[in-house]
Amino acid sequence: VQLVESGGGLVQPGGSLRLSCTASGFTSSTYDWSWYRQVSGKERELVASITYFGSTTNYADSVKGRFTISRDNAKNTVYLQMNSLKPEDTAVYYCSAYTRSVRYWGQGTQVTVSS
Repeated sequence: VQLVESGGGLVQPGGSLRLSCTASGFTSSTYDWSWYRQVSGKERELVASITYFGSTTNYADSVKGRFTISRDNAKNTVYLQMNSLKPEDTAVYYCSAYTRSVRYWGQGTQVTVSS
């Protein structure tokens, strides 16, 4: 089982990034997905989630209207489109695939928003 994130990097305030997370080793289309983020010394924070049919999405208040989570089950991939980025969005972003009985995590990708 492996989740591999990509797409992080350095971006200026107001810019955009798209994170990707590709799964292998399990049938990811039957899992719900989430993106979390964590700043050093703080707890991991839920950013966005999407159900396995993609019919329901949820967002943290701090990212509503700026971030969009989506999935492509044919590619075993979930995305996080991040627009209008702010310095406070700086964190390590983790993807997670889960059911009621199991949760898998990616290794994390750094997003830095700075001028």
